[in-house]
Amino acid sequence: MIWIHGKVQYSTVYSPSEKTFDKILIANRGEIACRVIKTCKKMGIQTVAVHSDVDSSAVHVKMADEAVCVGSAPTSKSYLNMDAIMDAIRVTGAQAVHPGYGFLSENKDFAKRLAAEGVTFIGPDTHAILAMGDKIEMLTFVLLLGYPVMIKASAGGGGKGMRIAWNDEETREGFRFSSQEAESSFGDDRLLIEKYIDNPRHIEIQVLADKHGNALWLNERECSIQRRNQKVVEEAPSTFLDQDTRQAMGEQAVQLAKAVQYSSAGTVEFLVDSKKNFYFLEMNTRLQVEHPITECITGLDLVEQMIRVAKGYRLQHKQEDIPINGWAIESRIYAEDPYKSFGLPSIGRLSEYQEPLNLKNVRVDSGIEEGSDISIYYDPMISKLVTYGATRGEALARMEDALDNYVIRGVTHNISLLREIITHPRFISGDISTNFLPEVYPDGFKGHQLEAGKRRELLASAAALYVTVQLRSQKVLSPTPVERSHWELCVQLGEGCYAVEVVKSGNVEVDGGTVEVSGQWNLASPLLPLSINGTQRMLQVNANTYTHNLGFFGLGTTPSTLLVLSKLAAQLNSYMPEKVPEDTSSILRSPMPGTVVAMSVKPGDTVAEGQEICVIEAMKMQNSLTAVKQAKVKSVQCKPGETVGEGDLLVELE
Repeated sequence: MIWIHGKVQYSTVYSPSEKTFDKILIANRGEIACRVIKTCKKMGIQTVAVHSDVDSSAVHVKMADEAVCVGSAPTSKSYLNMDAIMDAIRVTGAQAVHPGYGFLSENKDFAKRLAAEGVTFIGPDTHAILAMGDKIEMLTFVLLLGYPVMIKASAGGGGKGMRIAWNDEETREGFRFSSQEAESSFGDDRLLIEKYIDNPRHIEIQVLADKHGNALWLNERECSIQRRNQKVVEEAPSTFLDQDTRQAMGEQAVQLAKAVQYSSAGTVEFLVDSKKNFYFLEMNTRLQVEHPITECITGLDLVEQMIRVAKGYRLQHKQEDIPINGWAIESRIYAEDPYKSFGLPSIGRLSEYQEPLNLKNVRVDSGIEEGSDISIYYDPMISKLVTYGATRGEALARMEDALDNYVIRGVTHNISLLREIITHPRFISGDISTNFLPEVYPDGFKGHQLEAGKRRELLASAAALYVTVQLRSQKVLSPTPVERSHWELCVQLGEGCYAVEVVKSGNVEVDGGTVEVSGQWNLASPLLPLSINGTQRMLQVNANTYTHNLGFFGLGTTPSTLLVLSKLAAQLNSYMPEKVPEDTSSILRSPMPGTVVAMSVKPGDTVAEGQEICVIEAMKMQNSLTAVKQAKVKSVQCKPGETVGEGDLLVELE
């Protein structure tokens, strides 16, 4: 793989003499639709985008040569609407369909309908989808091995329609929610149940096979960092596998693909225990979300390979040609609040958006731009941020820089959690499992706790920026500004108030130490590169010169609001009344924007502690909200089918 000015170029060279398709329809949306379109453009193939009415101005629609609206916002009426998508194929004359991942990508009925009309499905043949993509067909008996068990959607993946059950009650609840999520996400509510292996690693093998009996394994991806059974950080290769285990897993994955006459790119997922014993989990008969990290270490364009295979060409490579060149890491950037169950969805409009593509060896797969809306109807992923290096250490350092340079405003996002993960000593050492997040943060993610030195740097930077703003304001507002070389300030951060002294030379006395701060102080940019005690740091800032509030992000912190005041203003501020926090024991507010799926109580009902009150669906995930105490229901403020915002009142208790 070749990296040029931070942007990726694939080493696979397309040959114009190798005829594939004139026009391909992409039956998907967002970043994966954009990803497929990029390769199609490189291959000289025209593209057709499909979209819902709310996606009419989406990036993938703008990138495609043609676009067809296939229905309204709900996925069942648009991206899962096979009739409308088939009509779009006929109208545009598309010769092939790339399904991306999710939606109809593993739907055998969709593949059959395409085949019946002579349209090529860029994926495996229907018999392989039936055998592998439909997970129920893989089971010849129900696993009656005792708890815990995994309940999962038969036709899907990506954490949708997936629950772990440790007892009979959780099994009943899991079947209920998983079947509803599966229907919403994949148009298929069937489920399977299998034995759950506690505390394993989740490692998968990328396979690639053609229609002539040739198949390759393209090394592994480590996908153990998860929340709610959905991957958050992935890397290739894995720190855990030795070459013998890697080869054994790869060869078994290829044998499986050949056994079902599989053709296309696919992923065989395994659970691996501490002794490197590995257990087959499932096969995903589609392009995987995390495919970019495999592309980074092998140099192969997997979308291009899928298109070639679908046209009937043989694979271009042999197993001995597949390298592991360097290390790649992917962080999934989500519009989520990481302080709520490691990430509950957030909606809004991207008021400011800047990808860190100016950095070396950084790739961003996204389907949004500044001004895009993150809605309740679809997955909250903003992008996939990928960094590459000759070693894992290089890739991690670049990921840290890339996260610090990624500007996202208008929605709550999970960058603070991602940065905390990739800089945690356990992650750096490779000591991870699927239980990493609950083990490291048993009480939930609370944000990075600043050590004294970093806190001092943050306070000093805020004070220095405040002084810079004041000096520039004086030059504009006063024809004869008063020369001043010393400022005594107070900086409030969280519950603390810190005395700060700033001198014009750039030295800042704060919290018992001296910090030297200097920089270009470009207040028009959200990125603020500073030299702090001689070390280059990147901060993000949102300065409000009227209220003296400075929104900071950097130095490993979560987004923080600092209040910078003069000594007199700080003294007067101490007399301001504090806002009394709301008593939440007798009310239930929505923790996220979404749709009310079910209301389980009515006025006059008595509810027990832990009893379900209602169910909110947000971005295709269903969340059961329960009572925090035994009480009587006073009023119900919503009903099934209604849309609610974060913080909206749902139910009052007496």
